[in-house]
Amino acid sequence: MDSARRDRTIGSLCLCVTAFGWALNWPLMKLLLQQWPPLFARGLAGVCASLILGALVLSRKESFAVPREAIPRLLFATFTNVFAWMGLGTVAMKYVTVSEGALLAYTMPIWAMLFAWPVLHTRPTLRDIFGLVLGVAGVALLLSGNGFAFSADKLLGIVLALSCAILFALGNVLNRKPLPMPPLVVVAWQVGLGCGTMLVLGVLFERPDITAITPLGLGCFLYMTLVPMGVCYVTWFETLRRLPPTTASTGMLIVPVIGVVSAAIILGEPLGYREWTAMALTLSGVTLALQRGKVQ
Repeated sequence: MDSARRDRTIGSLCLCVTAFGWALNWPLMKLLLQQWPPLFARGLAGVCASLILGALVLSRKESFAVPREAIPRLLFATFTNVFAWMGLGTVAMKYVTVSEGALLAYTMPIWAMLFAWPVLHTRPTLRDIFGLVLGVAGVALLLSGNGFAFSADKLLGIVLALSCAILFALGNVLNRKPLPMPPLVVVAWQVGLGCGTMLVLGVLFERPDITAITPLGLGCFLYMTLVPMGVCYVTWFETLRRLPPTTASTGMLIVPVIGVVSAAIILGEPLGYREWTAMALTLSGVTLALQRGKVQ
């Protein structure tokens, strides 16, 4: 097997591990939120994961030093990539189903395509507009189950899920230049700072009952700590190193599909014609947005 083919094979395997690891986190996180509040649960898991990532950085003999000029960009990326994406997305899961939360969150490439117009002066093409229409149609179909009659809690969940996608997209567009540090160091800093903030806010305002967790909840917590925020970050970097970024990003569209299917199995959430059609429409729109190669 030649080197290029071996890289593609390993990259594809790493992509599968990453996608399944991140996808299963959606229903397991929903289970954990039945016992611990969202900011505390995600914050504590992230802080533990950042320590594991930090140990991995030390084992590679990489430096944690952050150049002075990179500090504002690191803090901004921490806000959009961790606090907004993980924090707002986790709080949203208290109020929406996994299918709603996952599909709303994975509209991110569509928002990034829209932000690229004023920021990067990249005008949307007809294909981009068609992708936007498909994405909006899919989300609208998914949320139309009760004729768009939302309770206050459901509306809050939708706003939070959309906010996490929009802010993450804004971060992708504004922070396109890589930070001058090894990727794993960047993730360790971002996860540590972002999740540390969540943990502090969770302790202060959510007042969690640590003893409320059951063995099932503890298993979900350990999974969230070790797999999506530990193993999957390592495999994701290997994916990006061995596959074209657009291929890797498009491949990640299986995450919400696996997440929704696993939620139907684990949580008994509805999975019928409306959910499948909404996924097909939304992810088709996202695929068209990704094909321009601007979101990586």
